[in-house]
Amino acid sequence: MNQKKIKIKPVTNAAEKEMFLNVPLKVYEKDPNWVQPLRSSIAKQLSPENTFFEYGETQEFIAVSETSGEALGRVVAAINKRLIEREQKQIGLFGYFECVEDFEVAKGLLDKAAEWLSDRDMKTVRGPIDLSTHNNCFLLVDVFDSQPFVMMPYNPSYYPEFIERAGWQKAKDAYAYDLDLQKPLPEKYEKGYKIASKSGISFRPLRLKGEEFEEDCRSLYQLFTTAFADNWSSSARTEEEFLEEAKDLQQLVDPNIFCIAEDNGKMVGFFMALPDYNVALKRVNGKLNWLGVLKFLWYRRQIKEARVIAICSLPEYRRKMVPLAVIYLGMQGGTTKKKTYKKAELSWVLEDNIPSRKVIEATGASICKTYRIYEKKL
Repeated sequence: MNQKKIKIKPVTNAAEKEMFLNVPLKVYEKDPNWVQPLRSSIAKQLSPENTFFEYGETQEFIAVSETSGEALGRVVAAINKRLIEREQKQIGLFGYFECVEDFEVAKGLLDKAAEWLSDRDMKTVRGPIDLSTHNNCFLLVDVFDSQPFVMMPYNPSYYPEFIERAGWQKAKDAYAYDLDLQKPLPEKYEKGYKIASKSGISFRPLRLKGEEFEEDCRSLYQLFTTAFADNWSSSARTEEEFLEEAKDLQQLVDPNIFCIAEDNGKMVGFFMALPDYNVALKRVNGKLNWLGVLKFLWYRRQIKEARVIAICSLPEYRRKMVPLAVIYLGMQGGTTKKKTYKKAELSWVLEDNIPSRKVIEATGASICKTYRIYEKKL
């Protein structure tokens, strides 16, 4: 395609916003592994009502064919001031990137996002990150022949090639691990649970109702903020933001695979997993209208796999074997209760997070996919 026939333009009205939201339908129309995100979720993230806009700014762009008027790609340039304050660097972000298999479309979008950020004194661009790493982030760079697990990124195989051809460099990789739940865990995990219990640690599932749920979420927020404060490229969330995100997931939690560790009533660790709802979401085509809800409820019964999102322990409780204990209980809950899971994906784990990788690999899990975030100097 001749580059002169493509126009990169900012999204300025409702019609262009609709074109922006529809781009993935064209990109993935023949891809059997793609699971369409909920349109309402993407629109909510980019809505002025999102608290992100209290400390950030964005510009959405679409690539439009000047011959057909069709949108061929999209990207969002974003400035997250919390990230800038944390890293003390003028870092801009690109996210929500999608494009057809045309290098000039991809380069045009990425260049336009970089130009917009450069005009606002950003010195480096990092992505794909959808506003923050608490949303969708990373690009899949290998193994494109399987459906993604819930809340994990997926993209065509030509994206990494296009981004690297456009002059972007690897900033950081992350891995997804595959674990066969039909094989027993090594004995040391059960031993870890027994040691933790004897040292006074108690365990229970996440509570899901009313004030108890909110109380648990506030404790989770404190634990997240303490344990993951130094996560690469992560920006701070307020307690209110965290609670809002938690409420969106409240109805999706299986308490059998969401384990809490406590010491005298204080939360000191957890094992957070979710059923792989992409099995059901694939059937609703991005819309949870009344028919979509019925389909979701029907197909969720077929879920036999889970995604482990986070395993956490305060540093001072690692010697009391809390990480091994919550892994043991989380896996037990997923294989011995009424609803059993056959497989788990543990994702994502940064390549240089060696302590977490060692704990995961000791379970027998193996790397199954690689994800990447890129950077470019301006």
